[in-house]
Amino acid sequence: MRNLIAFLQRFRIFLVFAILQILALSWYVTYLSFPRNQFLTTNNNIAIKVLEWEHDLTKHFNLSKNNTDLQWENIYWRKRQPQFMYQLSRGKVKINDTIYEQQYAYIPAEVINSSVNRRNNYFTLNVGSAQGIKRGMGVFCQQGVVGIIHYVSQHYSLVKTVLTKDINIDVSIHMKKTDLPGLLKWDGRDPRYGMITGINNDLRIKKWSKVETRGGSGIFPKGLPVGKVSFTEPIEGQALWKVEIRFSADYRRLQRVYIIKNLHLAEQTALEDRIPEDDE
Repeated sequence: MRNLIAFLQRFRIFLVFAILQILALSWYVTYLSFPRNQFLTTNNNIAIKVLEWEHDLTKHFNLSKNNTDLQWENIYWRKRQPQFMYQLSRGKVKINDTIYEQQYAYIPAEVINSSVNRRNNYFTLNVGSAQGIKRGMGVFCQQGVVGIIHYVSQHYSLVKTVLTKDINIDVSIHMKKTDLPGLLKWDGRDPRYGMITGINNDLRIKKWSKVETRGGSGIFPKGLPVGKVSFTEPIEGQALWKVEIRFSADYRRLQRVYIIKNLHLAEQTALEDRIPEDDE
């Protein structure tokens, strides 16, 4: 108590001045309309700014959840697109032109480790056999094809990406009158560019033609984006084109992907296994 009294005696002049200042400002704002409006406007601006900061901070911490929700929403709509379904009836019907059955299911995943500068590059995903992932499943992102599941553990899986030596994904160059089939390769140089082999040079390939998955192997649906033709030249001594493409996806910044489960793959594989071998 003695210390409090000593403090008040020491700073009594300053305290009296502060109280008078507060009273003067209070009367000034209360009885004059202009300063009162300015005071209220300033308070509102400060409150709005604080709310904006709070919203931005909340949005940042919810970013991962929002991205996951968006992945599931993309899966919902992709499963309902006719080009990713199996066509059951091709006859003409008055009400429905075709009847479709779901052929592909999609599992969202996140890339937790990756490389793009090696000769053979692999991505690690945060899903595994516990989520139904199996070796040989296709992987793609919103922009294009990523690769094929190579190894699987209970909670993780390893993707053999298109940036590997012997990926061999069947693709086609979409032309105006026809599609040219080939195999996707990578020469180990630039992660932005790939190669397509096996295309005869009797047809002219237009620059920037779209390259899409062919869907023949059953790993990927037909029509997924791969890239665009950026350069072509004839291979010396062969009736083939050397085709360079620019990938549609930037694998250096890839974070979220989808794993493809072909619901008809076992049936297709079992049937193709019955193809007799060539006699030597």
